[in-house]
Amino acid sequence: MEARAPFVWTNILLFSLTFLAALVVVPWYGLKHGYSVGAWVLLGVFWAANELSITAGYHRLWAHRTYEAHWSLRVIFMLFGTMALQNTAWAWCSGHRRHHLYVDDVDRDPYAAPRGFWFSHIGWMIREYPSGQTDFSNIPDLRRDPILAFQQRFYLPLVLLTNIGLPLAAGALLGDVWGVFLLAGVLRLVLSHHFTFFINSLAHMWGSRPYTEENTARDNPVLAVLTFGEGYHNFHHIFAHDYRNGVRWWQWDPTKWLIASLHLVGLTRKLKRTPVFQIQRALLAMQFTRAQRLLDRVPATQASSRVSALRQHVAHEYESFLAAVADWARIKEQWLAEKRRAVAEHWEQTSFQLRLKELEQRLRLQRRRLRVLQAQLV
Repeated sequence: MEARAPFVWTNILLFSLTFLAALVVVPWYGLKHGYSVGAWVLLGVFWAANELSITAGYHRLWAHRTYEAHWSLRVIFMLFGTMALQNTAWAWCSGHRRHHLYVDDVDRDPYAAPRGFWFSHIGWMIREYPSGQTDFSNIPDLRRDPILAFQQRFYLPLVLLTNIGLPLAAGALLGDVWGVFLLAGVLRLVLSHHFTFFINSLAHMWGSRPYTEENTARDNPVLAVLTFGEGYHNFHHIFAHDYRNGVRWWQWDPTKWLIASLHLVGLTRKLKRTPVFQIQRALLAMQFTRAQRLLDRVPATQASSRVSALRQHVAHEYESFLAAVADWARIKEQWLAEKRRAVAEHWEQTSFQLRLKELEQRLRLQRRRLRVLQAQLV
């Protein structure tokens, strides 16, 4: 039975010993000896480097190929991703691609949220469940990357170098060996682990679903702060090939800002963005679903003339929505046809873009009208 899957003792010891050290040894040493300012600074620097190497490197660059990066940046992501101690990029990305392909499938999603918080947070890593078996058949592109092949081959020495050698060397330079090791080594590792693990667990249980209800992924601004922008998980699961998770300008997504900033200096390129119309379409579709759900809750015997009028309004807005979607598909098809025939760029860059922007504005206005209607239904 899967419930009796063998324990992975290496992971059990790693997670339990580092957690206990962070819980007991770190505060004890702080109370007895204190920590230098340099130790606190290095905790923040190494933690940020680890998290961004997972979010911008392992996740958005390698797992989803949302952009391309210069080899020097890939080396940095590989080294600090190794320091985060979340397995090699091959293993991490292979499992994550399976997660997206089979999300919420309790038999095939490696960290399926329907199996409970403990399982999706850490339980899936402490037993050898069939859903978590290593299978590199879905990462042929990553297996051709010499930087990731090097990491796969020398993972253990790189882990020891980055997690023990680097904090000890930094501590020696600052004259605070044990302070730096405990803060920038042990505590940093525990925080990095569990904040990242929250995306597999809490981000599938706590938050809103503005884009889709077809899976358990949620948008959660609190988790976004803890995970450098990964908390907008509902958006990510429907638009996984967008280099952004926090798609609104005001949403906290340092990973997006890092990738975009590095693009300005030529270290990243080919950044993939979901068309605005597709995002608006997903938001509106969910609004219609929820409006209809509210209307369905009103018993036929209690339906008033006001409720009947609201039903007609929602139906009218939905017809308008379908018309806009059809217009967008038609314009897109025309653009592709014109592009194939290599017609002059003027129509492609001006007429096409203007017509799409008009449709995007139509959907924005419709979302506002629908919010007003929903407020009347509550």
